[in-house]
Formats: sequence, C-alpha cells, structure tokens
Amino acid sequence: MKLRKIPLASLICILVALLAGCSKSADSSAPASAAGTRIKLGFLVKQPEEPWFQFEWKGAEKAGAQYGFDVVKLGTQDGEKVVTALDNLAAQGAKGFVICTPDVRLGPAIVTKARQNGLKFITVDDQFVGAGGKFMTDVPYLGMSASKIGESVGAALYAEMQKRQWPAAETGACVVTFEELDTARNRTDGAVAALKAAGFPTDHIFKTPQKTTDVPGSFDAANILLTQHPGIKHWLICALNDTGVLGAVRATEGRGFTADNVIGIGINGTDCIDELRKPKPTGFYGSMLVSAPGEGFKTAELLYHWVKDGTPPPLDTRTTGIFITRENFEQVLRKEGIIE
Repeated sequence: MKLRKIPLASLICILVALLAGCSKSADSSAPASAAGTRIKLGFLVKQPEEPWFQFEWKGAEKAGAQYGFDVVKLGTQDGEKVVTALDNLAAQGAKGFVICTPDVRLGPAIVTKARQNGLKFITVDDQFVGAGGKFMTDVPYLGMSASKIGESVGAALYAEMQKRQWPAAETGACVVTFEELDTARNRTDGAVAALKAAGFPTDHIFKTPQKTTDVPGSFDAANILLTQHPGIKHWLICALNDTGVLGAVRATEGRGFTADNVIGIGINGTDCIDELRKPKPTGFYGSMLVSAPGEGFKTAELLYHWVKDGTPPPLDTRTTGIFITRENFEQVLRKEGIIE
C-alpha cells in the first residue's frame, strides 16, 4: 500500500475546509426509515488503480447484490477529493460509506464531515489517527491483524530456509521497511520477531527503508542493502506487501541471485499473481493472502445493517492471512473470487 505524504500545513487547511464547509448537523445514530427506498452506500479508496482496492469494490458489490443496496465507488487520492466525495454522497442521498483514507491523519476531519452530512462510516485497511497521534478506537475499523500476519511471514521464511538446509551463517534477512505507516511497521516487526523466535541470528537480520511503497522504492532499498553485505549467499525477503518483496527480488536478480538462493514472501496476495504464473520460478516464493473481496464484502455488509437496522458494527475487526505459493494460489484465489 502506498502512503501519500501530505505536509502538515496542507492537512490543517483541509481540516479547516472540512469544518467550515458544512453548516448542517445530523444525527447519524438512527437507522434509515424511508420504506421502499433502495439504500445507497459509498466505498472510497485511496488508490483505485490498484488491484487490492478493485477487489474490495468487487466484494462490496457482491454484498450489494445479496442484500439489495447500491454501491457508489469513488477514488479519493487526497484530502480534497475526500471532501468532494462526502459532499457528493450526501447530495445523492447516500446513507453511509466505507473508506480507506489517503492519509490516516485526516481521521478527525473525516469524522466531523461525515457526521455533519449524516453519514455512517467504517474505515477499512488503515485505521484513523487522532490529533494526538493515537489510533481513533471509537471509529469502526476493519483491517488485517498486521503483527500476526507479519509473524506468519517470518515463520514461513524460516521453515522454507530449513527445508532448503541453508546454513544460518550464510543467510541474511532483507527486511524492507516503511515505518511511517503503523500497519507497515507492525507487519515487518512481526516478521522479525518470528525469525528471532525461531532462532535466526539477530545479527543477520538487516532492515532497509524504502522511500516509496512500490516496486522501484523497494528495489532501491534492497540494492543498498545488497551492496553493504556482499558475503551473504542466501536471502530471505519480507516487506509490508507484495510489491515491496517484488522490488527486492528484482534487486537480487540484478546481483545474480536465482530462485535457488532467494525466498521472498509478500503480504496481500493480489499483486503477485503474474509473478506466480511465470513459467520459471523466481525468488518470490509466496504471499500471505488477505482477502480483499472478503474485506470489501464484510465492511459493506456491516455498514448496510447499521444503516438499515440500526445495528452498529464492532469497533475493531481483524482478519488473518492464507499462505499461497505457486502450488496452490490458483485454487485459493479462484475460491476467493479474485480470479475466474
């Protein structure tokens, strides 16, 4: 997942615009009462071009088809687009929305704007952060259990290393980090904790920060690390997501490493499909699949029941991952509705 950095001054301007732009207030706690009216719900994502968010939309539309409500899909790549989207949803008569915010620090402003427009809301993937830098635990949130998924990655890396009988003294762990985002930090910290718990040598665990959360950003970060440790013969690779691992794998390939000497395990499972389909195996060994369609369906379902029946969703819902490799990914992804 990519994090778009917004300067503090810009955030303050957005907050002011949000708070000043609405004069009406509404009680968003009561259920919808207009009999016979088809409910309309928004689903706002920060990167609409990414497969993960497209699959979340697909899951939400499946829920809409099952329960009989409409889903308004909107890309909100920055704070200004969030403001516009919430105004548009209110104007269309929508009753609520699910959002993966482009910046978690916009949480307080989004809460205020939503309540002024009478919109119920659930956050997905990235949890809102309040003015004091702490998570807004009073806002309904559905996301992955980042630490546990990271631990699963670390355990799987170590198990495959043992299976290949790599000497620990010749093996290094390349941990591509993006610690500005709590979810990302929890994933990589979880992987590191699992490696240490399994007995992997701490002095062979190397963190390298990526400036951007994409393949080029990870490629650059891994290249720096590989230059610093030319004596390592085998590499374990983890990152915050699939693209982070893919970039690092590309970097190892540029240094002459092959799939026999690299084990990379990602997180998400939606950005590595083409990689796993390659005729010849690469260093990208597998991924912890988190069901994007499942998260889209569940958040939309919870929001629908909140709007229709007045049943509030749990404040904190966490999902876990399914380990996919070249051997089972087609079967698992087909079952999840991600591929045909």
